[in-house]
Amino acid sequence: MADLNLFETFPLGKLTLSNRLVMNPMTRCRADAAGVPNALMAEYYAQRASAGLIISEGIAPGANGKGYARIPGLWNSAQVQAWKGVTSAVHAKGGKIFAQLMHSGRVSHPANMPEGSKIVAPSAIALVGQMYTDSQGLQDHPVPQAMTEADIAQAKAEFVQAAKNAIAAGFDGVELHSANGYLLEQFLSPDTNQRTDGWGGGVEKRMRFVLEVAREVAAAIGGDRLGIRLSPYGTNSGMGAYPEVEATYLRLLPLLADAGLAYVHIVDHSAMGAPALPVGFKQALRKAWPRTFFIGGSFDQASGQQAMNEGLTDLVGIGRAFLANPDLVQRFKNNLPLTAPDANTFFTPGAKGYTDYPAAIA
Repeated sequence: MADLNLFETFPLGKLTLSNRLVMNPMTRCRADAAGVPNALMAEYYAQRASAGLIISEGIAPGANGKGYARIPGLWNSAQVQAWKGVTSAVHAKGGKIFAQLMHSGRVSHPANMPEGSKIVAPSAIALVGQMYTDSQGLQDHPVPQAMTEADIAQAKAEFVQAAKNAIAAGFDGVELHSANGYLLEQFLSPDTNQRTDGWGGGVEKRMRFVLEVAREVAAAIGGDRLGIRLSPYGTNSGMGAYPEVEATYLRLLPLLADAGLAYVHIVDHSAMGAPALPVGFKQALRKAWPRTFFIGGSFDQASGQQAMNEGLTDLVGIGRAFLANPDLVQRFKNNLPLTAPDANTFFTPGAKGYTDYPAAIA
């Protein structure tokens, strides 16, 4: 079989991507305190529109999900209107962009949240460690409130409305962030979900919230415009492997496929120190998914090309290299050197380390 081409078009749902390179979602904390995007963010995403697909930074679907300082939202009209400027800028450059909906759950602090909101999670188990706030510096994570049936219904409704808002704002689709220790993954893990009702207690019940969110969002916007990000074996935000981890995800994927989702996006952060996903497990996940399947993180051009040729991934998700090289696709095509990202400016306000990375060819 001939090697697949990173730079060829690729069908995703009803879209045609210009190449197989995906700009991974990366939280960059450049929105205002109310979660409203700005012109700087429009410039940032437009600079990177040569990616086959951009997946946005995590966007809070509701006030209870806005865990970090200066992350954007998609729950009110001001946010929706501001996102139109971002999506228009990307589309003007020929790009495609999905909104990643990220409810942070227990990964939060009141100082980062709107007035009247609350920190919720499947169970009242605090995340060990501290959260940065603009107003109070580092603060311990509070104990979250265990979600009531009403809280669960509200969170599901927020995901659905935020997905509708994303489409109204001009996004080409939505990715559900069920990875990296945020609310959706908190329901999947027995370490964070210790409920004994219909939402926890065994693999099937722990999957219920994720499945219901996925089904209801797919019904609202169309499964062809919906993907999901998953991080089995991930260690972000207090997560860790558990005995049923592989059984959980191998059961989950066919049910998500039945819901009509267009893609599954698996996180692999082994290059950043997270445990490696066993190759056999990656292959089993791939086999369990009938449509577009891709892995994001820890790739460079050569390893991404190899994973594609080996059939492990349809698309190649890359994060920090896209941050530091807005013209990454052209650099890959022309074998040009890459700029290294500046970790000191990952989450700071302003253009530095965000929109001031130069293109290789002016």
